[in-house]
Amino acid sequence: MKITSARIMVVEDDAVMRAFVVSLLRRLGIQAIETCADGASALSLLEAFKPDLVLTDIHMDPMDGLEFVRQLRQLPHPALRKTRVIFMSADASSGTLAEALPLGTSGYIVKPPRPETLQAKLELALR
Repeated sequence: MKITSARIMVVEDDAVMRAFVVSLLRRLGIQAIETCADGASALSLLEAFKPDLVLTDIHMDPMDGLEFVRQLRQLPHPALRKTRVIFMSADASSGTLAEALPLGTSGYIVKPPRPETLQAKLELALR
């Protein structure tokens, strides 16, 4: 799939970072973008938006990115359950990585994402 035709959901609690990531996605030619401020909001919008990929922060309230992905992987709808996920976080500690990577994700980006890093991760995940 070409990244320009992808449907991307951005789950990020910081409004400035959320706007920054959306801006980067638009510069890459992606137009179908939905945003949410936490995992609970994202879960409620998943079925309506049907993203090809979710970019999610890890540390959010009331539902963090780890719990969001755990619940995503338990959804009854098989296509939604298999949605590709890339974590974005300023936290690159070994403990956080050890928790995040086994959740069946397509990558991990340290925030703030560089445009070329974001593009490369998206292209790899959407193959």
